[in-house]
Amino acid sequence: MSSRPRLSWGTRTFLTLALVVTAGVLTAAVVALVVGPPLFHEHLVELGGAVGPAEMEHAEAAFVDAGVRSLGVGLVVALALAIALAWMETRRLRRPLDALTAAATHLEAGDYTARVAPGATSPEFDAVAEAFNDMASRLHSTEESRRRLLSDVAHELRTPLATLAAELEAIIDDVLPWDRENQEVLTQQVERLRTIAQDLDDVSRAEEGRFALDRQELALTELVEPALAASAGRFRAKGVSLTIDLGPGTVWADPQRVGQILSNLLDNALRHTPSGGQVTVGARTGRDEATVTVSDTGDGLAPEQLAKVFERFYRADAARARDAGGSGIGLTIARSLARAHGGSLSAASPGPGQGSTFTLILPTTLD
Repeated sequence: MSSRPRLSWGTRTFLTLALVVTAGVLTAAVVALVVGPPLFHEHLVELGGAVGPAEMEHAEAAFVDAGVRSLGVGLVVALALAIALAWMETRRLRRPLDALTAAATHLEAGDYTARVAPGATSPEFDAVAEAFNDMASRLHSTEESRRRLLSDVAHELRTPLATLAAELEAIIDDVLPWDRENQEVLTQQVERLRTIAQDLDDVSRAEEGRFALDRQELALTELVEPALAASAGRFRAKGVSLTIDLGPGTVWADPQRVGQILSNLLDNALRHTPSGGQVTVGARTGRDEATVTVSDTGDGLAPEQLAKVFERFYRADAARARDAGGSGIGLTIARSLARAHGGSLSAASPGPGQGSTFTLILPTTLD
């Protein structure tokens, strides 16, 4: 069973306007013909004997004839002008809708650069165009993140998998012995794969807000010192000074999750601070919140990098981050964990080459 053809929005709007104008014109004509002659007749009657029956009949006929002709011409002209104006307005309104439809079609086909030019007709259409362009920009950003994810995951998996394959092949062919040293190499690569998988899972959980927190009231030093102790060896190995300045006070937090935040911040600082540099960790508590800062004397961040540093899979220096094993996920996870605590994580930097500071804020009370 075939469906009836549907008229386009422009055609339906034009026909509706034309119908309204036609109805108005016909109504005016009917009213004029019904009301005009009787009123004219009343005026002639008021003249009394000055007008005879023959003259009155002739005058009425002349009035009706003149009225019909002039009204008919006027109504036809008015109808033509109204329809022309309706057609022009319909075309004017149709252009931005056609542009929006075309942009939506391109977007659906995968062209995430499709945009609608604002300022075409009215503020209402501009608002729709702005909303569409914002949606397209977000989709474009999501698609770029997806592509970076595939590229990053492929790169991150390639190295440990290649190492595992080479080591196992050498052991099977008796080129390398199955000793403790080679066993540790295989174990390290398996652990690296596990870490990558865990990071990807954490990103998914962060985006969906599915972090489960075991919040406890802990001294600030109890919360920060384990992460510092776990990172101290890596700082010594690279020759980066780690300075600690912890104040008193307590905070309500999940020690494991906050440890994950601090570990990511310390790893990020160490990755971008050259040998001989310094990383300073400070912590203070106020009445309602505790502040933990991780400052370094490393690469620093430009303003455009600060705006993206917490985005998924973003790398301020992609080549260096890959060589150092960074996946571009840690800071995204850290900020999501801070927000899950009811706190925040922010970044600041004077500029490239001048170091950077990451500030973690956590509540000191349990809401």
